Amino acid sequence: MIRQILGVILGYAIFVISSIFLFRISEVNPHTDASKLFMVLTFVYGTVFSFISGLIAQLIARTKNLKVNYVLFVIMAGFATFSLFKSGGSSWTQLLAIFIFAPVSVLGGLFWIKRSKL
Repeated sequence: MIRQILGVILGYAIFVISSIFLFRISEVNPHTDASKLFMVLTFVYGTVFSFISGLIAQLIARTKNLKVNYVLFVIMAGFATFSLFKSGGSSWTQLLAIFIFAPVSVLGGLFWIKRSKL
């Protein structure tokens, strides 16, 4: 059980830290409009790190099911939904997190489970 909790926490931390890193380095406010190019870059970057987050959560938890990834999904989508309703301005980052990044974290876990069976 401890490994599962730790897996979710570290998986979420990877997602959050990578997001903070992207917006700090680029000096783009995530709650304002951004260029289409930056939105595409964020989509690709966030998708990659969401996949890694799910994979790491599964790697640490060492389970044969997706429960930890579903918990990670709920946490990622939940915080993004909360932010969506509380923040003013543009919501493109929250919508990406809810509809793309959270589901991709489950795919990262599924990939690890399928890979482990080989």
